[in-house]
Amino acid sequence: MATDYDAPRKTDDDATDSIEALKERVPDAMSSNVDVDDADNPGSFDLSAADLADVELETVVIPKQADEFTCIECFLVKHHSQLAEESSLGPVCSDCVGA
Repeated sequence: MATDYDAPRKTDDDATDSIEALKERVPDAMSSNVDVDDADNPGSFDLSAADLADVELETVVIPKQADEFTCIECFLVKHHSQLAEESSLGPVCSDCVGA
């Protein structure tokens, strides 16, 4: 469907709306019906008062492999396919070479 962007956008119905009618359409900014999506806490755990002193985290660290390098710009370990150039200081990844 083609859209004519040069055509006027207001109709007669828009011009007759009163200020009160427009205010009814806009949600109240001070409304307490705010839906908060907590993306950082997907399990909905409330850890604000939790005592985590005795919790041990286990993380397996795999050493850098033979086909990997550490970029001197971002200090991330990357696969050799992301090697952009070898500077005098060391390897630079393709993400950092343009920056």
